[in-house]
Amino acid sequence: MKLSGSISLLIHLREAMQLAFLPTLRAILRAPSVLLHPRTVSQIFMNHVWSAFGDGIDGNSRPVKENLIPANARGVVLDIGAGYGHTVNYLKPEAVTKYVALEPNELMHDEIRKRATAAGFMESAGTLLILPYGAEDTASIVSALGAPHSVDTLISILSLCSIPSSEEALSNLVDLVLRPGGQLLFFEHVLSPRDDVAWWQRFWTPIWKNAFDGCCLDRPTHVFIRKMGFWSKGEVWGIEEENEEQLFCHRMGKFVKS
Repeated sequence: MKLSGSISLLIHLREAMQLAFLPTLRAILRAPSVLLHPRTVSQIFMNHVWSAFGDGIDGNSRPVKENLIPANARGVVLDIGAGYGHTVNYLKPEAVTKYVALEPNELMHDEIRKRATAAGFMESAGTLLILPYGAEDTASIVSALGAPHSVDTLISILSLCSIPSSEEALSNLVDLVLRPGGQLLFFEHVLSPRDDVAWWQRFWTPIWKNAFDGCCLDRPTHVFIRKMGFWSKGEVWGIEEENEEQLFCHRMGKFVKS
């Protein structure tokens, strides 16, 4: 692996710091007590990061999502780690009856609401539900939905990288929230199959994880999803033109629950 590729994350880290550090610092100065709550500081920082980079990240992955989501998402859709709600732009209103945005960072909820409303999903109409829970809080999610096995489509777009105990959390969601015959659609950055790239992913993850609200570069997400015992069928694929030396190695997949 070329040295330039192995240290490329420093560029992204610098850009994020330049755009999000000062707004975060101002928020701390207005309310110094937030320093007692590191997770809150992280969420403030990530809200500013997503404000600056969210549209660009969505645009870069648009071809992938246009291929994955519109043709498959249906019924009640639960968006894991919804962020600013960009996923809603890929849903077909004639196929999706309800958009459930699962996002523990409540600073992002207004943006979710704006995008969902523009796409035709509204709380007043019962077609939008925004939940302030982490994906690991299965009991609260089931309670808010009103019943277990009430979701037709689970979607995760660049989210499982930052969920604590993501394998267990996703397994519980599939087991308790997704109905039989429902689908899991995902697009994630994952552990590279190349040993040299994977070494650098593991090297940078402790720094990257602390800077970006738990985001891990080295999770073999596609591997543990494939090994889950819930599926009647499924497939995983990559981006054909993706540079195999880059630290963000992507995989996407579609799985159907038995």
